[in-house]
Amino acid sequence: MAEATTPLLQVRELKKHFPITAGFFNRIVGAVKAVDGVSFDVHEGECLGLVGESGSGKTTVGRCILRALEPTAGQIRFRVDDTVTDVAGADHGQLKELRRHMQLIFQDPYASLNPRMTVFDIVGEPLLVNGMKDRAQRETRVRELLAQVGLNPQHLQRYPHAFSGGQRQRIGIARGLALNPRLIVADEPVSALDVSVQAQILNLMNSLQDELGLTYLFIAHDLSAVRHICDRVAVMYVGRIVELAETEELFHTPRHPYTRSLLDAAPVPDPSQPPGDFIEGEVADPGNPPPGCAFHPRCPVAEDRCRAEIPDLRQVGDRWVGCHRAEELDLGAA
Repeated sequence: MAEATTPLLQVRELKKHFPITAGFFNRIVGAVKAVDGVSFDVHEGECLGLVGESGSGKTTVGRCILRALEPTAGQIRFRVDDTVTDVAGADHGQLKELRRHMQLIFQDPYASLNPRMTVFDIVGEPLLVNGMKDRAQRETRVRELLAQVGLNPQHLQRYPHAFSGGQRQRIGIARGLALNPRLIVADEPVSALDVSVQAQILNLMNSLQDELGLTYLFIAHDLSAVRHICDRVAVMYVGRIVELAETEELFHTPRHPYTRSLLDAAPVPDPSQPPGDFIEGEVADPGNPPPGCAFHPRCPVAEDRCRAEIPDLRQVGDRWVGCHRAEELDLGAA
């Protein structure tokens, strides 16, 4: 039996390596370590943000949690009532039941909706697949869902092309809510939308979380969106978490040089403020990462140890940091 305080989701040493092949016989000569030993918890009712530059592995983490990708190694323990199941080792039957409680909101509202299906068919499909055969029942439920996300229930028979980008994303959210899930993995759900619409969708997600008691894993590269919606933030770099902390603590006092660099590079909506400093150098190649800390070629405070040893993610005060010098560095207020 699981304790009531057991996190809803526990990820332990998650790895996802994609093989690199070469030659006439496609022999495996290496691996892209897209996710390389990630561990974190998500507590019921909270929103955990997962941020980092493109190629950091954050989307791969989300897809492994849902088993849209098969993990190479590690555990993904998900709690349903008093039962904890390892998603990574679940068989087909267990996985089908678990997916009722875990849903995904896609990044692109244009590509994630079938243009040949009506709104009724799109939102009602999860209900049909999971046993709600009665059309009248499905229609009643779909109308409720559309109203819940701020859409006109009278538009059931319209196709996706008749809606704006923000409305399409609301349709995607309604589809994700159809089975009353406990965990929603939101994979950059506002990055393809206009700025004004982004705020509407984030506010909708906030209100739905309060109303339905949802738990979010919010994957993004927009730090302002993360700060608006997330309770805690995990920062990823080349397949590893380098810092995990409460949102306001992380934004005010970053403890990892990469976190500080991300915050400095974020644009500030104030024309009187000078633009932030961009991070020098390129993101390390996950197929051939540098020795030691993967960030050391770009880090302004790297020392010899950083170039030789991979730092462990360890607790430093009120947060977790993967930096050899976390205790001694004073990176200042962001």
